[in-house]
Amino acid sequence: MNIITTQKEWDEILPKRSGQELLKVLGSCRQKKHSLSGAASQPIPCLVLLYGAARENKMAATALIAVALQQEAYRVDLLAIVSKYIGETEKNLDAVFDKAEKANWILFFDEADALFGKRTDVKDAHDKYANQEISYLFQKIEKYKNPVLIATRNKTQLPSYILRHFHSVINFPENKKS
Repeated sequence: MNIITTQKEWDEILPKRSGQELLKVLGSCRQKKHSLSGAASQPIPCLVLLYGAARENKMAATALIAVALQQEAYRVDLLAIVSKYIGETEKNLDAVFDKAEKANWILFFDEADALFGKRTDVKDAHDKYANQEISYLFQKIEKYKNPVLIATRNKTQLPSYILRHFHSVINFPENKKS
């Protein structure tokens, strides 16, 4: 995991409408964070999908969210988390979320295609296990108290049951003015 920083400003990374949507989500996350201060409160997940070709802008937006929330954001490379060995992906996710929870980090999962790009139609035991890994990630996110941003290049490859988990879906076009 690596800390995410940027020298960019909002108007450099997103078209105005997309930037406004992300700031709206940011405000919602901030409000939820403050409402969690009570001892009996349960975490309210804040999950945003960032899609499109502009990878560095997705990371820059995450860094700007962290600055606004006065937290640190860390990049998690799902290619390094996903394992071909049964149970290892879940162990890796546990380690990430345990460390992030203790440090109060915002998480940015990069290369989500590594996990979400797996088959979702169950044809054999491998497919069933791949779906369990996706479910496990969403279970961890539901219990996590800070914003989680997930980046992918192509939203259209994600099945609708995955898209339903996200509070907001923001496009990062190659050309910011799009």
